[in-house]
Formats: sequence, structure tokens, C-alpha cells
Amino acid sequence: MKKLYILSLLLSFTFGFAQKTNLKKADALFKNYSYVDASKAYEECLQNIKNPSAQTLKNAADSYYFISDARNALKWYKKLYEVQGNNLTDIYYLRYIQSMKAVMDYEDADKITKEYLNKKGEQKEISRYVTQKKQMDSLSKAKSLYEIKNLDINTSKSDFGATFYQDKIVFTSARDTTKFSQKLYTWNNQPFLNLYVAERNPADGSLFNETLFIPNLMTKYHEATASFDASGKTMYYSSNIVKKNKLVIDENEINNFQILKGSIVNGKLENPQKVFFDSDDYSVGHPSLSDDGSLLFFASDMPGGYGETDLYVVRIADDGTMSSPQNLGPKINTIGNDLFPFFRNGILYFSSDGHYGWGDLDVYESKMSSDGSFSAPRNLGAPINSNKDDFTFVIDKTGKYGYISSNRAGGKGDDDIYSFTKGDPVCNQNISGKATDRKSKLPLTDVTIIAYNSYNEVLAETKTNFDGKYAVIVPCNKKVRIVASKTNYSDDEKTVETTKENEGEITDVNFELSNYDDLVVKKQGVEKVDVNPIYFDYDKFDITPLAVEELSKVVFIMKKFPNIKIKIESHTDSRGKDSYNLKLSDNRAKSTRDYIVSQGIDASRIESAIGYGETRLINKCKNGVKCTEAEHLLNRRSDFIIIQK
Repeated sequence: MKKLYILSLLLSFTFGFAQKTNLKKADALFKNYSYVDASKAYEECLQNIKNPSAQTLKNAADSYYFISDARNALKWYKKLYEVQGNNLTDIYYLRYIQSMKAVMDYEDADKITKEYLNKKGEQKEISRYVTQKKQMDSLSKAKSLYEIKNLDINTSKSDFGATFYQDKIVFTSARDTTKFSQKLYTWNNQPFLNLYVAERNPADGSLFNETLFIPNLMTKYHEATASFDASGKTMYYSSNIVKKNKLVIDENEINNFQILKGSIVNGKLENPQKVFFDSDDYSVGHPSLSDDGSLLFFASDMPGGYGETDLYVVRIADDGTMSSPQNLGPKINTIGNDLFPFFRNGILYFSSDGHYGWGDLDVYESKMSSDGSFSAPRNLGAPINSNKDDFTFVIDKTGKYGYISSNRAGGKGDDDIYSFTKGDPVCNQNISGKATDRKSKLPLTDVTIIAYNSYNEVLAETKTNFDGKYAVIVPCNKKVRIVASKTNYSDDEKTVETTKENEGEITDVNFELSNYDDLVVKKQGVEKVDVNPIYFDYDKFDITPLAVEELSKVVFIMKKFPNIKIKIESHTDSRGKDSYNLKLSDNRAKSTRDYIVSQGIDASRIESAIGYGETRLINKCKNGVKCTEAEHLLNRRSDFIIIQK
């Protein structure tokens, strides 16, 4: 289907392949768009040329590329790359990369893609590559909603472009059924394209009883890719530009495509008219009318686009007046070919070889917002897409079934039509964030992140990377509890409510984990919670605000490490009566215990709370010894000794 990318037709139909070829003859065949014969000619010539020019290598590679022979195209693009290196132009980088993907050399394709993007240095393109590759990697792991089936209606020739027409299907084919069959299209040595109509079996999507669609529409050249309004009475389709039964050519001897609009009356096409933006100097084609008839999408290589072929839209008023064509912009269009639009239920489906994909043309979808802008295109993934050309995706209004065309391996001919069914989408949402050390604020690697539903069932599990970052995919419309844990660190958890529909990623769900060793002090084989002295008012054991500040550290470590058990020991200095100090410290110990329990800590995790008065002084300041206030302060302490962890 490389021919339909460019939407143009060479003037001459016959240019024979001579038995004895030379470079001049090969160039003539290439210039005449006789790519099948040109590829053979270049293959023979290049066996005898030691240092071919870059242009000869381009022509040889392109000859194979335009007839979808990726393996041989890659051979010559690779030699061209060896000659030109990163001086390769954008379009030849693209064709080189696509040829690698077409033979599934994905690692090499990614390597050259990164080289190309780094050479260009455009951050938007790099960002799009990263985003689309991430989406592709995710798609390759997920179960597809689509199931496809090759149809018996396909032939050895090119069959593609199935579209809905009332309760039937209209499609494009090069099958040999017309009086013009003896005239071959030299690009691929196949008959010219015509439109056919077939019955559809709703049970399995198969097509049967195919016949020519509207015989008076047919010419001896191409008619292809039709679109109809909801009533089936108005038709848009692609056709060669013809005047007085002769092709109209431009200065390069190219006949361009045009879009014709006509009315279907009693099985005949009446009053076919060119749309106002047709031109002899460039092609427009692949029309796709929105369900309400207010928008007409199409492809064109008109000047001012972003690549070889871009997508455009015109708005249609109730009286049929059309607006000027509007380019869909760089979010949709690329340096390559962006083609075959189909618009349904607010979603634009199209094919492109310029976005990151599996190879050659892939099908993408993009949501149209109320202001006419489009979301970033998303690849539909396998089995809709393959390493070959996948295009003319259409889907019914219910979103349950449709058709796709492809020249992938295993088909019956050049391009084949496949039916597909689509299951109900699974709505998921991405949650991402970061885990850091609570004290140092540095990122933590290998933190286990587990997402649970309300029944405590695991929804997703992952670990943080070297930057402390993570991402998990969870169902939409759920309350999700996410727990972050790491050995010798406290757990942290957050609760997140996902949206009813996938409205983008939920970001910055971050966690702070405390290292156990930062919360304790170790001395002589005993571990204690690291707290400052807990102050009480003179001669009292009520918990003061200053005491609460320190006790919150004890509560924190016991909540973060739920297996910890402690015992509380309270002490006084030597001043005052021994018996009084013993009773006061015991009251303070028990008051401290009661406060900790009041904060939600199970009482069974506190083995004991005992006051020892002045019986366990840690310095010289016993009765009768003169000490400073600071020295006495060291003895007024409460210890929270860890006996189990």
C-alpha cells in the first residue's frame, strides 16, 4: 500500500523490463515509478558497482520500500547509512527505521531512533518518543481487547478499505473483474483499484456476494476509499484527476488524486463533483465523513504540511458549504505519512508510519475535545497492528466490531481485509510517586510498593527504582490503599481514590520511610527509643506539652514498627527523700504509659512501666554530693527500652 501513501499516479503505464539492464535503465524505471522492475534492475546493476552513489542506493532501497519488500529495502538503506551516517535526511532515517521494524529488528531500530532524535535535539519529539515507547511497552504486556480474522473474500491482489454503507460493506480492490484488467498499474503490476460492495454476515463479520459498487462510477483508473453520510445517499471517494478521459499530470509527470462528492440515486452515482480544495498540483484523498456529516477528514500532500502526507479536516455547514482545510497539527501529523482517517464517537482513528510503532503503518487513536484539539495519539497495539502496514481501521457505532486492512504475513494476497471484534475495555489508572528517607530526604531504592483494594486484596506490586520512583496500574473507580515498605524501615501508606474513567495519571503519591537505626540509640547492647529528656512540672506527674512532643516519637516508632514492645523506666535525681522520689517516678512512668496507650498503642506492647526513683543514677550526684543543675538533669530521665522488634 505504499502507493496510496503518496496518493499519486504515474503517467505512463508500460515500461518493460529488459533482459540486459544497466544503471541508466534502472534509473528510468525508477523515475517512471515502475518499482517492481526497477528493484530487479538495481539489484543486477549494483552487483557490478563497487562504490555506488548515495542516490543510487536511495533509489534501490526505495524501489523495494514502495513495494513493501522490507528485507531487501533494509539491505540498501543500511548501505546508504554506512555511506552517509548521521547526514541521512529525516525521511531516509524514517524509512531505514521502519524497514528495521518491518523485519522485527526492534533493538536496532530503537538505537537508530535515539541517534536521530539526539541529532535533531527537539525536546518535543524526544518526549513523544519516550511517551509512546512507554505506552507500547505497556501494551505488549497487556491482554488485547481485539480479536481479528482474515476474510475469505480476500484475493491474491490488493483488497483493503472496508467501510460501512447502510447494512453492507463497501471496499476497495485490485481484483481482476473489469474490462480494464489487462492494463496494469506499473507501481506494483496489479490492476487498477475499484470499489466493490458486499453483504455482511453479522454472526462472524464475514463478507460475501461481492459485486462492483455503482458501475457508472467506475473508470479505467483508480477509485478507492469511500465514505458515506448516515443516510447512505451522499458519497465521498478518492479518484485520479481525469479530464476528457485523460489523466491530468503535473510538471513531474504525476497524476494526483482528488476527492469527489456525489449523490446515490436508484443505485447510480449522480452529479459527482470535485471538492473545492482539489488541485492538479497535489493530492487529496482518503475522505472520512463524521456521523453527523459536519466534519470531513482527509489526507493530502498539499504544501505547508509537516511531512510526506498530513491529515486535514473541513467543517461542513447544513447547506453544504465547506470551510478551508485545517491541518490537524504536529500532535497528529509527523514527518512521515499520516493517512486513512476515520472519525467515530469523538475519536479519530488513523494510520501513520511517523509515530512510534511496530513497523510501517500502525493504527492510532486520538480523542477530539470540544475545542477541536486532539489528545496525544495512542497506538492500538497488537493484533490490530503488526510489523507491516495496518490501515483503514473502521469500527461500528457501538464500538464492538469493525474492519482493518493489512499486508502482514499469513494473508491471502498483497493487502487483505480483516474483521475484528472488540471486547469491553478495562479501565485502569496509573499511580506514581517517590519514596524517600524521612531524615535525609534522599530517594530510597527497592522499596516495595503494594496497592490493595478495600478487601485487602493485592491489586498491584512493584519496587522503586534507583531514583526512588515507582508506578503502579490499578482499576478505575476504586479506593486504593498503597503501602510502602523496606527492610529496617518503617512502613508508610496512602489512600487514593481513582477516577471513574481513565483521566490520566495520578502523580505525586509520595512516601517517607524512617530508618529504624535513626530512631533508636544503642548502648551496652541495649536499644532505647531516641528521645530528649521528658519534663514534668515540679512535684507533678501530669503530661505537659513538652512531654507530648517527646512522647510522640515513642508513639511514632511503635506505630511504624508494629512488632516493637517496650518497657518504661522513669528516674529522678537524688534531691528529696528517697521514698518520695521512688513514688513520684513510678507515677510518672505509669502516666507516660497511659498517654502512649491513649494514642492507639495496644497496652500489651508495653511490658511494664516502673519508677526507680534515685536508685539508678548515671553519675556521681548521689545524696550529699554537690552537683550542677545540668548534672542533676542527666539523672531525671525516662527510658523506653526496646525488648522486642
